[in-house]
Amino acid sequence: MKKKIDIIENKVKNNERITTDDAIFLYENVPLGKLGSLANFIKNKINGKEVYFNRNIHIEPTNVCLYRCKFCSFSKDENDSLAWNYTHDDIISIVKSHIKDKITEIHITGGVYPNRDITWFTELFVKIKEIFPQIHIKAFTAIELQYLFRISNISLEVGLKKLIEAGLNSLAGGGAEIFDNEIRMKLCPEKGPAEIWLNIHETAHNLGLSSNATMLYGHIENYQHRVMHINELRNLQDKTNGFNAFIPLKFRKQNNFLSYLPEISIIEDLRNFAVARIFLDNIKHIKAYWPMFGKENARLALHFGADDFDGTIYETTKIYSLAGSEEQTPVMSPNEINEIIEQEGFVPVERNSLYEKCL
Repeated sequence: MKKKIDIIENKVKNNERITTDDAIFLYENVPLGKLGSLANFIKNKINGKEVYFNRNIHIEPTNVCLYRCKFCSFSKDENDSLAWNYTHDDIISIVKSHIKDKITEIHITGGVYPNRDITWFTELFVKIKEIFPQIHIKAFTAIELQYLFRISNISLEVGLKKLIEAGLNSLAGGGAEIFDNEIRMKLCPEKGPAEIWLNIHETAHNLGLSSNATMLYGHIENYQHRVMHINELRNLQDKTNGFNAFIPLKFRKQNNFLSYLPEISIIEDLRNFAVARIFLDNIKHIKAYWPMFGKENARLALHFGADDFDGTIYETTKIYSLAGSEEQTPVMSPNEINEIIEQEGFVPVERNSLYEKCL
């Protein structure tokens, strides 16, 4: 076993790409300390001691959703007392309330709502840009787009071009879940095969839209499924170079159909960050998404390959608080983020959505 670890370590130190078999071996056999050492070697080579964050808010236009993914604690039926459905005016009001916070990004994702076509969103984006012309609009999971274009009776490419013209700047990375189609059929059969997600992001990249990539882990998948997932991302990044960051998303168990499953340990979370950093040699940033992971656990991830702490959020997302995250009111000031990063021995860097440093 030591010989195999040494072989993988030599690959990492010599800038040689590890294989999927190597990645499975790392998950199954390599001590956490060694994984952290290898992940941080790569992190330091790519980003030095810098850890990034931005000033952002989330807008979740609705939690009404046609789909009932087994892991989801967010979606509701339209007549549910906990359902919400924001109008354009509601959303514009949220945006205006955060101008004072000097936000640079609005992240817009929500449920797959049955009665909103592409025009609803293009008109919304135009209104946002009229008020806030420099803001970066990052929006939509691939599954939202698939449905949106279908009910609007337009092609993927035409639909993306319309959204870009209206003000869309990049895509969110959600909805990837796990790419293994057998697992997807058990978790989220309505979302269809993984090829849908991959094709939408590839098309977006070819049109000049960058995006993030995610993986939902810690439910019914195994290490082989995780490695297959990140390998698909690495292959697509080789083709398009369109992913800004990879975001591991931990399954949280409250208020969903998989609540009978135990949540995996922080040790397993850190192993996952480290293996992702070692394997994804062509994606520059690994994000520790603290509203899902908790602030204290997210700071630990900075020592296992993560170099991005997401952003301020300002209590604008409910997706993970509804699922049982430690952060029931997710908000951090830039000063608090700076302090956490510095306490862990890193250099905080405020960025925009494309990882350009803010002056």
